[in-house]
Amino acid sequence: MARPLLPVARIFLSPPDVGPTERALLLEAFDSNWIAPVGPFVDRFERELAPLVGVDHVAALSSGTAAIHLALLLLGVAPGDEVVVPSLTFVATANAVSYTGASPIFVDAAPSSWCLDPDLLADGLARRADAGRLPKAIVTVDLYGRCADYDAIGQLADRYEIPLIEDAAEALGATSCGRPAGSFGRAGVLSFNGNKIATTSGGGALVSADEELIRHARHLATQARDPAPHYQHSEIGFNYRLSNLLAALGVGQLEGLHDNIERRAAIEQRYRDAFEPEPGIALPEPVTDGTSNHWLSVVTIDPDRFGATPEQVRLALEDHDIESRPLWKPLHLQPVYEHHEVWGGAVAESLFASGLCLPSGSRLSVEDQARIVDLVLGCRSA
Repeated sequence: MARPLLPVARIFLSPPDVGPTERALLLEAFDSNWIAPVGPFVDRFERELAPLVGVDHVAALSSGTAAIHLALLLLGVAPGDEVVVPSLTFVATANAVSYTGASPIFVDAAPSSWCLDPDLLADGLARRADAGRLPKAIVTVDLYGRCADYDAIGQLADRYEIPLIEDAAEALGATSCGRPAGSFGRAGVLSFNGNKIATTSGGGALVSADEELIRHARHLATQARDPAPHYQHSEIGFNYRLSNLLAALGVGQLEGLHDNIERRAAIEQRYRDAFEPEPGIALPEPVTDGTSNHWLSVVTIDPDRFGATPEQVRLALEDHDIESRPLWKPLHLQPVYEHHEVWGGAVAESLFASGLCLPSGSRLSVEDQARIVDLVLGCRSA
């Protein structure tokens, strides 16, 4: 009698990659009884993260969204202000703007990098300068592990004296023009969510060359408690600090970051090799002015040339318990933000319509990836 086939484990888009190192560090933190959002692993995590992002000062926080929120507050964003945000990104970037009472202005993606388009930014800022209504801040996003064009965007920020915040949540370990992601602008933001290339389960960080900004961020992140024997508060604070347990996990993840980037680069290259000869399906052009961290491998699909839509490919993979996902839905198309101002929009809309994120976890096996490729290419006659 034939043995029953064992179920194939689901292949996720970007699952955590943890092992004995992280387990040992978590147990060390647990056994030390440093459980609360303070402790030696928080200090160590901040200390070891700083050189990876090329800055001296780091505040480990509960999420990347918390980091954006604090950065905006510390740079003076207030109710009634406006903040430039890319449209092609996760909603958390714009939500943090809304937390302050300010309004996001959405800017389209550049066709080459898919990050905020500096040409549209230049046109929009010129119009706003003429009208005397410059935005209070600019938030860029390093999309899918690739840095935005900081030469052009940084010059515009300097020209108009608008503070720049770099949302590098997806790009830890990437570089641009010899500088690490996170080191551009007045402040940089990182995420250590469960799907990121390095995770603390949930967590983030605010990084900056400005020591006072980070000192103030830590103060606000711990409910803005004044130095006194009793509980005294002179500012509105937040419960935004990272726990010592999760920081221990983060220390272990930083040890393996370089290896994870190399494995994801190899995964992206195998996708590129497999799809390059095929009409109608392509990966973005490789980064030429820096390095990507290859967080997610993304393809664009032309249904007329490929013979199937991105949604047909996604459903075919899902039928085999393989997770894939469309690109970020542009924020100017989201119901919650559909009435906000947008500069451009056609590129982000096109990428959303044609793009698909494929499994990219650093432990994805060659055999499982080959199966994914076969399933994708098998859709051509669907």
